[in-house]
Amino acid sequence: MAAPQVPGVYIFHGLNQNYPLYIGKSINIRSRLLSHLRNPKETRLLKQTSNISHIPTAGEISALLLEAQMIKEQQPLFNKRLRKTKDTCSFALTENGLTIQYMDKLEDNSNVELFGLFKNQTTAKERLRELADEYRLCLSVLGFEPNTKGRACFRSAIKKCAGACCGNEDLQQHDTRLRTALNQYKIATWPYDGAIALHESFGRLNQYHVLHNWRYHGSYKSERNVQKYKLNPKTLFDVDMYRILVKPILFGSPKIIKLQ
Repeated sequence: MAAPQVPGVYIFHGLNQNYPLYIGKSINIRSRLLSHLRNPKETRLLKQTSNISHIPTAGEISALLLEAQMIKEQQPLFNKRLRKTKDTCSFALTENGLTIQYMDKLEDNSNVELFGLFKNQTTAKERLRELADEYRLCLSVLGFEPNTKGRACFRSAIKKCAGACCGNEDLQQHDTRLRTALNQYKIATWPYDGAIALHESFGRLNQYHVLHNWRYHGSYKSERNVQKYKLNPKTLFDVDMYRILVKPILFGSPKIIKLQ
């Protein structure tokens, strides 16, 4: 097999070259493709494959970013569908209380505190109810259940609410427990004042990925070119991109260039 032993993305093509069957990534394209060929569980994919192409990248993060982008754009038959940002939501904690924040409505310069990433509003509310049971929070006080002001809610009667709705508990105590419950799901704050370029290199190949507030704004092949970057205000927060980037940026050691 002519595939190189480099990081990158590989594509299984069927008879229709415009619609890939499968898109994958690896830090060693050749090794990963050989494992596909040896896996009896992938017989169906291999039978439909007419040829395999590959795109070398400058490192693992570069491969992950490209793979996620290509899968969402091309929707290969054998890939798990990556989630769409439209329905993805989070809990936002502001001075006005707890609300549901849809990620496709989140402004790029927003500094609101966010907690959790959920595939839709129903999933978010289910998780909030579980947290309310565990921490004896009042869903009426939080605005997620109707109740008459000053009267005990139904959950209080069955001992699942500590009574913030009817004065049996101080609201400050309730809010402290709410934050304790939410903090385990806190979305990391962007650690830079502005945009950055994350640089990876492999051999002679260099890639500079422009990032701002966990949003991916494209890649450049040289440090000189990356200085000409432009942020696209229409770029949405993407859950998969966030999960790719959060660990290497906060805890890893990639080369970071701060952009003006």
